Amino acid sequence: MRAEHGAVDHHTPAGFPLEPGDPATGTIDSALERNRAFAARGGHRDAVVLPRLRLFVVSCLDPRTDPAHLLGLALGDALVVRNAGGRVTPEVIENIAFISQLAELAMPTGPLFEVAVIHHTQCGTGALADPEFRDRYAERIGARSPDLAERAVTDPVATVARDIERLRAATEISPRVTMSGHVYDVTTGLVETVVRGAR
Repeated sequence: MRAEHGAVDHHTPAGFPLEPGDPATGTIDSALERNRAFAARGGHRDAVVLPRLRLFVVSCLDPRTDPAHLLGLALGDALVVRNAGGRVTPEVIENIAFISQLAELAMPTGPLFEVAVIHHTQCGTGALADPEFRDRYAERIGARSPDLAERAVTDPVATVARDIERLRAATEISPRVTMSGHVYDVTTGLVETVVRGAR
């Protein structure tokens, strides 16, 4: 489909705009230049393994939703896991269980950290609600199409609440870890709490 002025109107089945980046900058070279500046100014110094804010963030891989920016996180402030949709998968549960076991070594008593799951509006995983897109993706990764439908984030309030339920039911995670659910609105820039922190 073409938009006004002859521009191509890129839309997924989920209805959010796709704006491809500049192919000339589509390499790691520019990022490595930034790394040299980061190292030169000592940005890596004083970083810690266990997060200063005692925070573990699960969020989407969408570049509009980088927790470092939208939550103002500095290096060492939080642990961050990102995947399509910011969903709580078995792999995410395993990561949280691993970090909680490490944290128990450093902190024998008391609360360990909070897991904050953040879903967002206009999520690209909404494309999985479209049967044609979902079927093609299922074939690509060797999955069952019906199993992928549950991954779609079309109502982030509902999906983040379901993911917090999944986390709270995970016996692999220390009971000293709290969990909370949030939604980031890409149009306002605000993160709103949907499920308050609790185990």
